[in-house]
Order: sequence, then structure tokens, then C-alpha cells
Amino acid sequence: MDSSQSLCCIVVLILFGISIQYQSSASEIDEIQTALLLVNVSEGSAKEIPDTLFGIFFEEINHAGAGGLWAELVSNRDFEFGDSSVPSPWAIIGNNSSVTVSTDLSSCFDRNKVALRVEVLCDNTGANVCPDGGIGVYNPGFWGMNIEQGKSYQLVFYLRSDGPVNLSVALTGSNGLTNLATTPVLVANASNWTKVMVTLEAEGTDPNSRLELRSTTKGVMWFDQVSLMPLDTYNGHGFRKDLFEMLQDLKPAFLRFPGGCFVEGAKLSNAFWWKETIGPWEERPGHFGDVWGYWTDDGLGHFEFLQLAEDLGALPVWVFNSGISHKEQVNTSNISPFVQDVLEGLEFARGASNSTWGSVRAEMGHPESFDLRYVAVGNEDCEKKFPQYKGNYLKFHSAIKEAYPDIKIISNCDGSSKLLDHPADLYDFHIYASANDVFSNASRFNGAPRSGPKAFISEYATKDDAGNGNLLAALAEAGFLIGVEKNSDVIEMASYAPLFVNNNNRRWTPDAIVFTSSQVYGTPSYWMQHFFKESNGATLIDSTLQDNNLSNSLIASAIKWRNETDDNDYIRIKVVNFGNNTVTLNISISGLENSLQPSGATKTILTSSNVMDENAFTYPKKIIPVETMLDKVGENMDVVLLPYSITSIDLLTKSISI
Repeated sequence: MDSSQSLCCIVVLILFGISIQYQSSASEIDEIQTALLLVNVSEGSAKEIPDTLFGIFFEEINHAGAGGLWAELVSNRDFEFGDSSVPSPWAIIGNNSSVTVSTDLSSCFDRNKVALRVEVLCDNTGANVCPDGGIGVYNPGFWGMNIEQGKSYQLVFYLRSDGPVNLSVALTGSNGLTNLATTPVLVANASNWTKVMVTLEAEGTDPNSRLELRSTTKGVMWFDQVSLMPLDTYNGHGFRKDLFEMLQDLKPAFLRFPGGCFVEGAKLSNAFWWKETIGPWEERPGHFGDVWGYWTDDGLGHFEFLQLAEDLGALPVWVFNSGISHKEQVNTSNISPFVQDVLEGLEFARGASNSTWGSVRAEMGHPESFDLRYVAVGNEDCEKKFPQYKGNYLKFHSAIKEAYPDIKIISNCDGSSKLLDHPADLYDFHIYASANDVFSNASRFNGAPRSGPKAFISEYATKDDAGNGNLLAALAEAGFLIGVEKNSDVIEMASYAPLFVNNNNRRWTPDAIVFTSSQVYGTPSYWMQHFFKESNGATLIDSTLQDNNLSNSLIASAIKWRNETDDNDYIRIKVVNFGNNTVTLNISISGLENSLQPSGATKTILTSSNVMDENAFTYPKKIIPVETMLDKVGENMDVVLLPYSITSIDLLTKSISI
């Protein structure tokens, strides 16, 4: 063998060695890891989970209500907003030679005086003949009105004119060329403000439709409070059905409303004040939500939020302003009017139908009181920059407890590390962080005080590396919620935030539910919450993971719950695999009074091929829970946990000794 051949053999041997070493390393990386989960079903290990633990939080952000859950199709129906920073969506049909449009303060409604003045310069005869179809104004709604063939829409508006009115109202395509529904409006005398109501029956479908008001008769008309509502809202209560059903499917135990920063306002004048949002919708002044930068007509007001909670079978949690905005704070010595306002808001919700404010509720169609048991004094106000908060809080607390001793009061101050220095039934806790931080916060409440007020985790979400709502975020949050379950002796409530986002107006990302005028999908974080909707009122069973190597990537819990559909008892084991390795989990169940049923067991998994995957309108269910039947059920069983996954196992039982 010559030197060149020797060198060649050496190179081959070296490459072969590298290959063997690489294959060995790769096999170690791909090696399936194992872990042991001990589940003890005996009575001594059981703890009751609060029936309020998991709910939802609604804030008017991202056009969640205005242009979202609240089904009003007309944007700026009251003509109260419109300037260079936030222009009005109303637009002219015609040109300057045929029509002029402006606003003035001639409305018949005292609390919203702005009306739209339309002067028709052309006519149906003479030198200046109006174009075919007439001229006027149109409204495109909130990035298009979703008009569907066969459905009915109620149009209501107020009209005044200096002469007889011959008006055509229509629903058309976005360019005004396709006619979906039309009806004439003839008013012989509208010298005084006149309410007009018509029903439009759609003969076509277009998710980007608009409402048109046209005329071919010369003269001046004024319009105000132009409303268009679909007649198929949930229970006739004004909630967009598909979005309502997304909430209903979560089985929320409570509804926190109406915010959030929306409650505070950047300025107190732009905060949410409940009295301005009740009564006939035409008389509500609306307000500019200056934190999130858009106008709301407050059709979705205090009454509607209470109604929404009731329709969902959820307890309402009212967050009210504590006399503090982002830029202002009321001195405690001057807080009494704010306290009185809240007491009256409670009377509106809970008072008898013959009480001062309860009678207003009854006039709105709800003579029975609402089941309001929780109130929160402010939002994120207990900070050094708000020195008036604690003084204000104590005034609210004292007055509310005197009038309604059963109401639970929530403080903004964090009591997770040490007991609060003021009376409270619950304390508010918010967490927005990276996925790793959210997941690691599963143990956040392990050392929380076991006496005193309980936690209300009213806003939790992965923020920094969540994209528009990816699988990574959902896994981190699921791990966090397992920690919430395990600490439910000191945590009474938890809710994700934000709940909704109109895809055309992302003021905050990510969110649980994404929608447009006609579409909706849930992010992985939305579907993650489905794994916990049976936990409210269930029984927490002792569960212990044994594997130190996986302690930073694996977390599990176990509950016993009753299925209302089949009236059977189940053990549910939830496991989050926050790592990139497949894990074989050996589950060992002890303390069973009777054996597990051999059939009826299921396994549900939430995962995807890439941890950064998201759902979208083009693939709305790319990442959703997938349920399969589970074979080989027993007190000792192996379950494969895929990398980056949430796995839920439901085991049917005959009887448990809890």
C-alpha cells in the first residue's frame, strides 16, 4: 500500500468515526424520555376547586365590542366623532355640484347634539338633474358590513327635512354597484324630527357591504342616530351570534367587564361611566376611548354587559373607575361623588324594580335583579404613581360593604407575596411575559399566603414571543393554568386577556379570538382554555411528577369531574410538555374504590409541527384540540406525550371515594 492509499484509508476511517459519533449523538437527542406521574385519588388528597376559577375578561380594545361582539353595523351612527386624527367613516355619494354634507348641533337628543346635514342641490327635473339612483351618503360600517342573503336587518334613523322626503335606503356592495336590499322611504312632513324604522331583506351576500341613503329631490335633510342591526342576534340581545358562541363554548364561570384601561381612560373625561351607557340607545352620548384610540357609541353599555354575563351563565365582575385615570387622580377628600355613583350602579344591577335605579333597569326590560357578586375597585392603580388609590379604595370598600355586605371587593394591590395592609376579599394579579416566564410562573403562587384575600388573575397572557397567537404561547399559558389549578385554594378566578381582536384594528397582540365582519377563529390560546373549562367546581386530585430531568419542561395536574351530558364521573389528567423531546409518561393511579371502565376513555392533544405555528383565516383550525379514543386503560398505563404539546386524558370511572 503506497502513501496515497494509506492517506485515503485514514481519511475514510476518520469520516466513518465522525459519522458514528454523529449518529450516536443524534440518537441521544431523539431518544424518547420517560417520566412517572403518581395520581392519588384517595379522599385525603382531594381539594375542591372553586366553581369560579376560570372565566373571561372583556375589554373594549381592538374594536372588540364596537364593530365586534356588539352587532351594530353602522360606524359612528350618532355622528358624534370625526376629525383629522379619527375621521368619520360616512362618505358622500355624488359631487359638489349635486350635494353638500356637513354636521351641526341641531339634534333632538340633548346628550348627543351632532346631526348630519345633507343638502341635495340637484333635482329630478330641470337643469341640474340628479344622476340615476340619486345622491346622498353611505356608511361602510366597521371595515365592511356583513350582509347575508335571506337574513333581515332593521334600519332605524331619525330624520328632519325642510320639505317632503323621497328617500331610497339600500344595502349595496362595497362599490355601490351591487344592490343587496333596497326600500323607499316617503315622508310627507318631516319638519320635526321623525323616527323611521324599516326592515331590509337581503337578496345577496357580501361581507364588505355598505348602507346608502340616497335622494333625487332638491332640499335639505338632517339625519341622526342611524342604526342597522341584524335581527338574528343572540336571544335578540344585540350580540353577534358567532362571536357569542365562541365565548359560550368556553363555559366561563365569570365575565369581567368593561376593562382594563378602558375603565380608566387616559383622562377621566374619557373613562367608562356607567350612567352614560344605559337607557335608550339613541340617548347615550357615547365617548372616545382615548387609551385605545377610537369612538364607541356605548350601545354595549353597563346593562348589556350584565345581560351578556347572564346569557353566558357567568357571574358578572364589574370593574369601576377608582377616581384615577392614566394621567389624573382624584384626591380622597373629593372621592365621595364617585363612591355614590358606584352605589347607584350597584342598585341598578341589584336593586328592586321599584327602587330609583332598579326601576331604570326594569324599564330597559329586566325587572329581575342581576346576580352581581363581585366588583373591582379600579384597574392597575395600586402603584407608586397613584398615591391616592389606597385612600380612595378604603372609601369605596366601606360604603359598599355597608350597603351590600355580601359583595366581594377586589383590590388592585398584589397580595401574592405578603398579606395586604387593607381589607379585601380578593386581590388583582396581572402577568404579561415571555413564554418561558409565563410557564415558570406556574409555581408563582406556591408560596402565596394561605390566609387572607385570594387571588384574581384577571389578565394573563404570553406577550413577547407569541406572534399573533402561536402554539408556544398556548403551551406556556397551559402550564401556568395547571399551576393555578394546583393553587386554587388561594386563587379564586383567572381569565386570559385580551379576549377579542378585529383583524382590521390590532391595538394589542396576541388575543384569544380573531374576527372580521364575517369570519372568526380561535388562536391556540383560545383552544388551550378548552382543556380547563371542566375544572370549575371539580375536585383537585393529588398528582406528582417524578423525573428531575424534565422538571423544567413538564407539568401535570389531575381532577375529578362530572360530565353533565352523560352524568358520568371522570378523572382528567392534563400534562403540558414544554420541551422538544417525546416523553413516555407512565401514569400510576392509586386510591380507586372501583376499577376504571375499560371503555369511554379519551385522549385530547393540542400541538403542531412547529411550535411557532399560528391559526389564520386561511387555515383557522390548523391548531385545535384533536380527540381520540384511548386503549389499554388501567391503573398503570403509558401515554406518549408529543414534543411541545398539551395532552388531556379523560378516564371514565364507576365510583371514586372522594
